[in-house]
Order: sequence, then structure tokens, then C-alpha cells
Amino acid sequence: MDLKKFIRDIPDFPEKGIIFRDITPLLKDKNAFQYAINEMTTALKSIDFDVIAAPEARGFIFGGALAYNLGKSFVPIRKPGKLPYKTLSEKYQLEYGTAELEIHEDAINEGEKVLIFDDVLATGGTAKTLKSLIEKTGGIVAGMAFLIELTYLNPRKLLKDEKVISLITY
Repeated sequence: MDLKKFIRDIPDFPEKGIIFRDITPLLKDKNAFQYAINEMTTALKSIDFDVIAAPEARGFIFGGALAYNLGKSFVPIRKPGKLPYKTLSEKYQLEYGTAELEIHEDAINEGEKVLIFDDVLATGGTAKTLKSLIEKTGGIVAGMAFLIELTYLNPRKLLKDEKVISLITY
């Protein structure tokens, strides 16, 4: 199945010059969504890990389903003020601004192997921040997986030492 047919391009969102890759048509199509989850599940079986960590909001959708399929635990990474317990935080640069993410300080056990999942790999900044947060908890990043990779932004340059899996590339 060609999953690109289910990705809608939104020009100039969230600001002029950005092409936003909208995955909501893929989520709406039950066959495409199931296919994407199944393909990613198969690809992730090659990585040895204990936990999937994913940022809100779209990372949750896939991360939770993948954790369920693979029999792994799931750790949510959220925007500031959304987690109810003690957190660790990290600020970072987006392609079009700045942001901050938080994780519960006890979300990952010392030495646990973590797979990072997010919907889109653009510049690599969010992925690098996710790795930093996981390492602050004592976790070890075993790999990173993405539904979409924007290769024209050269994100792997920033993630050159990481095992990266992407289902769709642009």
C-alpha cells in the first residue's frame, strides 16, 4: 500500500514556507492505519528494547498501538504542565520556533532500553531532545522510529549515531 496517498500536504502551516505533512487522512482510513501499524510493528521487531516513549499528540496514537502489538510498555512525553508527577524537562528548537517537553522522572528505569517513536522526523531536533530526556531518567535509547521522515531536511545528520527506522520518506 502506498501510504503517501493518505498524507495531505498543507502549505504554509504553521507558518509561511513550511509544508505540513498531515496524517489525519491516514488515521481516518482504517485499512491504511492498520497497514501502517502492522508495517511498523514488523520493522521494530529487529530492535531489542523494553519501552516505547513517544511525544504527544500524534506520537501517542502510534506509540501506544505499537507498544500493545509488541508487548512493551509505553511512556508518554508531554508538553509542560500536563504530567501530574515530578518531571524532567528539556527545551529545544523546532523547524519553526521553540518548544519544551517533559517526562516523569521515574518513567523509565535505570538501564531500560527505550525506542523513541514520533510521527514525523523533520530536522531531528525533537528526536534529539527525546533522547536527552530518556537519558536523564537513566534509560538507554535503543533506536528511533518515525511514520514519516523528511529527508530533504537532512535529519540524520543530527542523529548520525542512532538507529533510525522510517516508514515513509519525502
